[in-house]
Amino acid sequence: MKKWLFSLGIVLAISSVLAGCYGGGADGESAGEKKGKGDIKQEIVVNAMTEPPAIDPAKATDTTSGWVLDHIFEGLYTRDKEGKPVLGVAKDVEVSDDGATYTFTLRDDAKWSDGSQVTAGDFEYAWKRVLNPETGSAFSFYLYYIKGAEDYNKGKGAAENVGITALDDTTLEVQLNSPLGYFDSLLTLWTFYPVQQKLVEGNADWAAEANTYVSNGPYKMTGWKHESNVVVEKNNEYYEKDVVKLDKVTFQIVNEATTYYQMFKTGELDLISTLPSDVLTSEKENEAYHEVPYYGTYMYMFNVEKEPFTNAKVRKAFAMSIDRKSLTENVTLGGETPAYAMVPEGADTPEGDFRKVGGDYFEENAEEAKKLLAEGMAEEGWTELPEVTLIYNTAENHKKIAEAVQEMIGKNLGVKLKLSNQEWGTYLETTKQGNFQMARMGWIGIFLDPVVNLDYYLGDSPNNRTGWVNEEYDSIMAQSKVEQDENKRYELLHQAEEVLMTDMPFMPVNFYKFNYLANPDFENIAYYVNRYPNLKWAEKTK
Repeated sequence: MKKWLFSLGIVLAISSVLAGCYGGGADGESAGEKKGKGDIKQEIVVNAMTEPPAIDPAKATDTTSGWVLDHIFEGLYTRDKEGKPVLGVAKDVEVSDDGATYTFTLRDDAKWSDGSQVTAGDFEYAWKRVLNPETGSAFSFYLYYIKGAEDYNKGKGAAENVGITALDDTTLEVQLNSPLGYFDSLLTLWTFYPVQQKLVEGNADWAAEANTYVSNGPYKMTGWKHESNVVVEKNNEYYEKDVVKLDKVTFQIVNEATTYYQMFKTGELDLISTLPSDVLTSEKENEAYHEVPYYGTYMYMFNVEKEPFTNAKVRKAFAMSIDRKSLTENVTLGGETPAYAMVPEGADTPEGDFRKVGGDYFEENAEEAKKLLAEGMAEEGWTELPEVTLIYNTAENHKKIAEAVQEMIGKNLGVKLKLSNQEWGTYLETTKQGNFQMARMGWIGIFLDPVVNLDYYLGDSPNNRTGWVNEEYDSIMAQSKVEQDENKRYELLHQAEEVLMTDMPFMPVNFYKFNYLANPDFENIAYYVNRYPNLKWAEKTK
């Protein structure tokens, strides 16, 4: 999805065949050598692949919407080129001695794209809007670290009791339940972006079209042709506008991999990701190919409230019956690694990488999988397995993986798996409603800590669409969030993951890496390990 929504990181190179597309002249001079940099049209066209379901900070849950939001909004903290959290709209922060109260001072030159001032009140309003039960934000639980936030969101408390207070136009006080070492990283998530109160209250559909949109980031939305493209242009009201070199970014919406690959080759697209598997091997030798780790997990969710996945042995049998090494080496081909747990590599702990310390939770074994399937069916009194359909959102790579999994499960379990696909927005709604048995999903951590991966399967998380609720799991996760001893905190997170992998409401497939092809005429594109590329500093040089 969404989604630690979990596929980032390869910028594919352009082959010599494509040199003419990007300015190579007959005499060997590039276009940049023939004219000054100031004459270069500073525009880039990138492929978003799918229509963003919700370009609203309070309602976005997917990485596509988040990609656009990260360019048109900015929070109290933002990210530098390396992806590290740095102050953004806030110019200063003071933390109380007990580590539980943050007092932010906003920049005097923080403006909305309409020229009006961004205030502390806008942040208070935006965050409480996320928590307001009527908003229905799926990411509201990320604010539960704040005093009174969970009670308000669950209808047990009032908004005025939430520890978010605008002391004046430039001062915001935030009271946490307890100290949180990664609070700065958390605040880079789009859920914590401000919104303009007068705009939102005056127009319920303010985020549905470009002509009603106001934001505060490096770019502002100027066009949105639904199912076609989203256009953002440089925001001259942005306090750091001088670092923004691009005048225009177009997020094109082309879903079919072969099509967008050909569009890249002809120069219609400057940046694409998730390449067709049949070109990955050859493109890896090109100069613009990059393979960046992506802190996320590709998986298939089981709906534990629908047969046959009401039985844990059946769930485990499915998970044990596929060959992940074969999938990553022969199907996905993008540098992904087999996954036998929820948390990917990349999160450092005092004992070492969290994943390496925790190890794998199961092994692939077709014979054992058959036995577990038979035992599960016997427990349920089934003489034959109920029909099973696997659904995935429409994309060539998802289709190829699903077809390979279909074949493996058929061969190793003797189960005839049906496949079905849906457009992304429809797919999200289908899984949200629980109208599935087995469904593809990806989850990308918003920062490098196991807690954000494991939060996905909390019993009350709107993102957990499996129907699985485990009180022990929820209790351990809650303990981890108040534990101040780092070693003990990670021990608790390992315990929680063990509970999750014992019940197995999902089957992990691989840990992500992302592949990209990028026009080499562009420099300073920032490739993050848990977000799509940031174009704030990007510049076309020739």
